[in-house]
Amino acid sequence: MSYLLALDQGTSSSRSIVFDSRGQIVALAQRELPQIYPQPGRGEHDPMVIWQTQLATARAVLSKAGLKAGDIRALGITNQRETTVVWNRRTGLPIHNAIVWQDRRAEPTCAALREQGHEPLIQARTGLRIDAYFSGTKLKWLLDHVPGARAQAERGELAFGTIDSWLMWQLTGGGDAATRADALHATDVSNASRTMLLNIHTNQWDADLLALLDIPAALLPSVLPSSAHYGQTRPELFGQPIAIGGVAGDQQSALFGQACFTAGMAKNTYGTGCFMLMHTGTQFQTSHNGLLTTSAAQTTAQPEFAIEGSVFVGGAVVQWLRDGLQAIQGSGEIEALAQSVPDSGGVMLVPAFTGLGAPYWKPDARGTMTGLTRGTTLAHIARAALESIAFQSAALLQAMSRDAVAAGAQPVSELRVDGGACVNDTLMQFQADLLGIAVVRPVITETTALGAAYLAGLSSGVFASQDEVASLWRAERRFEPGRSAGAAAGLMERWEHAVRQAVAG
Repeated sequence: MSYLLALDQGTSSSRSIVFDSRGQIVALAQRELPQIYPQPGRGEHDPMVIWQTQLATARAVLSKAGLKAGDIRALGITNQRETTVVWNRRTGLPIHNAIVWQDRRAEPTCAALREQGHEPLIQARTGLRIDAYFSGTKLKWLLDHVPGARAQAERGELAFGTIDSWLMWQLTGGGDAATRADALHATDVSNASRTMLLNIHTNQWDADLLALLDIPAALLPSVLPSSAHYGQTRPELFGQPIAIGGVAGDQQSALFGQACFTAGMAKNTYGTGCFMLMHTGTQFQTSHNGLLTTSAAQTTAQPEFAIEGSVFVGGAVVQWLRDGLQAIQGSGEIEALAQSVPDSGGVMLVPAFTGLGAPYWKPDARGTMTGLTRGTTLAHIARAALESIAFQSAALLQAMSRDAVAAGAQPVSELRVDGGACVNDTLMQFQADLLGIAVVRPVITETTALGAAYLAGLSSGVFASQDEVASLWRAERRFEPGRSAGAAAGLMERWEHAVRQAVAG
């Protein structure tokens, strides 16, 4: 039997999972990733800790599985997207902490770009809105604020990458001076499409956008399909080399892992944030409802696209209850607490802690809680927190369906779900109630890592085709809508009212 190793580097943890050739989990290892908050609105990670925790979990999972490097046919990488690292090519050291995707420090640059009228050009070339979420303005901030960085970049001494690029550089040659010259500086189309610098029609870095943000082209990695031969790991890391055969940003990887390969298929990932993607095939479809167009994970040079909606605070609202308010001791407590009351008692929580993402795009919005009475309990607030994840996701799917109908396609007929919070039955049922369509949870919910494994398996010959991959997908449970369309519409109307208050505040 062939085995595949997936490195899943996320916002809150680094994980590694070994899959067999049937897509079943053999072993998993995980380490938490420390969060750095230098000031409000900013979030950072230590790139060396990202690498060290990821390497440690990869070694640990091989040990847990009782496997050696020679048993692994190929390795796939999936990663938190938009998080930005710049490092010195000679020393191999980062010039600054990684700027995390949620970080808002580049908003003044974004505001200036919007005021100068550049949004139509950027959306036409990249599929993205102008927002501090994306890597390009984070990179510009580093070049403008780290002493000497711009001059070094112009001399070709620095390398920029999203987390996939940073990990590949380390895996292939970043260890010491003798091997650094062999380090691979590359990314895949799905990660590159999130930088606001890639023309996703051609899968090439866009010279006009680089000039607009004053970014030297010498900083940038080469761009490859998501399923490709990316080289191999340094022999000393795992005892012998392992081929790197797949790379994709976490959300495109999850879309792939859910076997959403054809136009109209959609998935929602419930992680730190929530990310809903609908495959649109080879059609670049511009959203007129506040969503983004992005590159899907690609197995060939042919561009493929997806419509995407991003919720900045999804499962992170549960972390806020635990760590910020210290209202619960563990994240696992929230379902029982929420189920102890029949509803939220009129409480609405809009967790706009870092602004609101799609379909609202209100960077200045702040979190609000409305509907409080003397009868409000912690259970009502917990229920409202859980329901806020579903409300935000429902707003995304409604926007997505409007875009689909406008393009002459059918609205989404079922939603495949994954991510940590999808195990919460209360949340999934409420989600189905709001959407009015079936919410389907697969047997394997680790679809982000699974997508990376599938991409690596395709390039290495473990799987013959995407049809073979699709045949492995299995549903574990379907949640059917239990409310009338009118009742669901009434709830969504209350949600939109609460959003307007968050924006006004």
